[in-house]
Amino acid sequence: MNKFNEYAVLDLGSNSFHMVIARCIDGATQIIYKNKKNIHLATGLNDKNELSESSISRGVECLALFAERLNGFPVENVRIVATHTLRIAKNRQKFLTAAAKVLPYPVEIISGQEEARLIYLGAMSSESTSEYDTKFVIDIGGGSTEIAIGKGNDLKPSIVASRPMGCVTYTKQFFPDKIIDKTSFQRAKLAATQQIENIINTIKKQNISVAFGTSGTIKSIYKILLDIGVSDGIITPKRLDDLVSYVLEFKSFQDIDFPSLSDERKKVFVSGLAIFSGIFDALELQALHYCPFALREGVLYELIDGPNYRDIRETTAESLSQHYNIDERHAKQIVKTSKHLFSQWKKQALMTIPTNVEAILYWAAQLHEVGLKINFSSIHKHSSYILQNSNLPGFNEEQQLLLSTLVRYHRKSINIDDLPYFSLFEYKHIVSLLQILRLSILINNQRNNDLNVEAFRLKLIKDKLTHIILEVDQQFIENNKLILLDLEQEQKYWKSVNDWHLSIETF
Repeated sequence: MNKFNEYAVLDLGSNSFHMVIARCIDGATQIIYKNKKNIHLATGLNDKNELSESSISRGVECLALFAERLNGFPVENVRIVATHTLRIAKNRQKFLTAAAKVLPYPVEIISGQEEARLIYLGAMSSESTSEYDTKFVIDIGGGSTEIAIGKGNDLKPSIVASRPMGCVTYTKQFFPDKIIDKTSFQRAKLAATQQIENIINTIKKQNISVAFGTSGTIKSIYKILLDIGVSDGIITPKRLDDLVSYVLEFKSFQDIDFPSLSDERKKVFVSGLAIFSGIFDALELQALHYCPFALREGVLYELIDGPNYRDIRETTAESLSQHYNIDERHAKQIVKTSKHLFSQWKKQALMTIPTNVEAILYWAAQLHEVGLKINFSSIHKHSSYILQNSNLPGFNEEQQLLLSTLVRYHRKSINIDDLPYFSLFEYKHIVSLLQILRLSILINNQRNNDLNVEAFRLKLIKDKLTHIILEVDQQFIENNKLILLDLEQEQKYWKSVNDWHLSIETF
């Protein structure tokens, strides 16, 4: 039986939804299908950041169309990422629930920094640059703008930033009537400059040697330059200033008359140009090249080369461990314990936890003490806060939330009602991972790096996944009497949670 060799990536942006399908043959990737629908999801956001019914309907109808082309695709060959608008929409669950009814694949909402990382990966995996270059990439989307900077041949950027400004949202804010006037343009340009004000000097110090722009706005600027006779399409300060002057001569968005500018792009081009102009001028860029590869290609790159995706998260975890001076031996011992207990749980459970979810258990075991630098008291809260609010390359928004949630409840009392809602993970999976994490950390309370994990056996009571029997070697207990007190306290914590039960036995 031949391995399924087609891969699909869907990008649910603030302005448009994209689908790209690639085929992998003998290590070579060929794009075989592309589709784009202008949804203008961001226009459906009200003052409370709630999506309108009509915008949800437009998005779901588009996904239903995409679903037809994806019929027969294995779930591991499809990745769907959602960006700014679904990041900030208060009622995004309504959209995700409706999407799940027409599209049988999980929708991942990614952070702005993760989006910037993937854009850089997509652009730099396809552009030819020197190993000595410092590379700058900018993507102006419908709701947010991402910036990434990296050095040499490394596909991982050293600086990533995301700012809540996009061609759809800035059109609503500065050009509500689609009228072009110099004052509104300057206000939009200044607002864009203010958004990056605190990183301008940091970026300038990088000594950028080559700059790339992706997305519809920069593609339009590039094509208009070609329209007016600029043969290489490179954006320079003089060319950009001239283009802005040309555009400001028109009275309204629909009046803009360049052969390559579609009626659809006219609706958001002026605001996108203002954002780009503000950033270009503020960073004193001298030349910028259009790059046709961005977020979708970055996601596709990782999807096809799966092991790299996991490696990025491992690198992230190791980097955090080093940054917060985590006791590496102790962390490894807890990871080892959690793997030991999980393997026993797995043999007895009547359900399967996906390996990518299981992996988050081990990262939680590795990183649960990142907050120790602040204070041991309430370490679970400190660690959770750090993990929730750090830039974690490779983790989507829900994976990061699950990681911080497991760490938040790794000790002390558990208010199960406070667990956040997850659309990508099942509640019963989260509960089992949390129980295993708590026991793994507790077993290692004495910080004995020579702990024999075989002294512990985990058993499940049939049909009761949350009822666990922990068998402990009698000799181990005699040599580690404090553990019984810890386990008795843990039993009390479990007893306060509905349908949780922990029994302690010896062998």
